[in-house]
Amino acid sequence: MGELVNLRRARKRRERERELATAAENRAAFGMTKDERRKIEAEREKAERGLDAHRLGRSDDA
Repeated sequence: MGELVNLRRARKRRERERELATAAENRAAFGMTKDERRKIEAEREKAERGLDAHRLGRSDDA
Protein backbone atom coordinates (compact mmCIF):
# COMPACT_ATOMS: atom_id res chain seq x y z
CA MET A 1 0.00 0.00 0.00
CA GLY A 2 0.94 3.62 -0.35
CA GLU A 3 2.11 5.95 2.36
CA LEU A 4 -0.57 7.29 4.70
CA VAL A 5 -0.89 11.07 4.65
CA ASN A 6 -2.55 13.16 7.31
CA LEU A 7 -4.46 15.70 5.20
CA ARG A 8 -4.66 18.27 7.99
CA ARG A 9 -0.89 18.24 8.43
CA ALA A 10 -0.31 18.36 4.68
CA ARG A 11 -2.65 21.36 4.36
CA LYS A 12 -0.97 23.20 7.21
CA ARG A 13 2.51 22.47 5.79
CA ARG A 14 1.43 23.76 2.37
CA GLU A 15 0.01 26.95 3.95
CA ARG A 16 3.22 27.50 5.97
CA GLU A 17 5.34 27.15 2.84
CA ARG A 18 3.10 29.61 0.99
CA GLU A 19 3.36 32.11 3.86
CA LEU A 20 7.15 31.75 3.93
CA ALA A 21 7.32 32.42 0.20
CA THR A 22 5.14 35.51 0.58
CA ALA A 23 7.29 36.73 3.47
CA ALA A 24 10.44 36.32 1.36
CA GLU A 25 8.88 38.34 -1.47
CA ASN A 26 7.85 41.08 0.95
CA ARG A 27 11.34 41.23 2.47
CA ALA A 28 12.79 41.70 -0.99
CA ALA A 29 10.26 44.37 -1.94
CA PHE A 30 9.91 46.32 1.31
CA GLY A 31 12.97 45.34 3.34
CA MET A 32 15.04 48.44 2.65
CA THR A 33 15.31 51.46 4.88
CA LYS A 34 14.68 54.92 3.49
CA ASP A 35 18.43 55.64 3.49
CA GLU A 36 19.10 52.48 1.47
CA ARG A 37 16.43 53.43 -1.08
CA ARG A 38 17.84 56.97 -1.35
CA LYS A 39 21.37 55.64 -1.82
CA ILE A 40 20.29 53.28 -4.61
CA GLU A 41 18.30 56.06 -6.30
CA ALA A 42 21.30 58.44 -6.07
CA GLU A 43 23.62 55.81 -7.57
CA ARG A 44 21.16 55.21 -10.42
CA GLU A 45 20.86 58.94 -11.15
CA LYS A 46 24.65 59.36 -11.09
CA ALA A 47 25.06 56.50 -13.56
CA GLU A 48 22.46 58.07 -15.87
CA ARG A 49 24.23 61.45 -15.70
CA GLY A 50 27.51 59.74 -16.50
CA LEU A 51 26.03 58.05 -19.55
CA ASP A 52 24.41 61.27 -20.72
CA ALA A 53 27.71 63.11 -20.34
CA HIS A 54 29.42 60.63 -22.67
CA ARG A 55 26.67 60.74 -25.27
CA LEU A 56 27.77 62.05 -28.65
CA GLY A 57 26.05 65.26 -29.63
CA ARG A 58 23.93 65.35 -32.76
CA SER A 59 22.60 68.43 -34.46
CA ASP A 60 18.83 68.80 -34.54
CA ASP A 61 18.69 69.46 -38.31
CA ALA A 62 20.34 66.12 -39.20
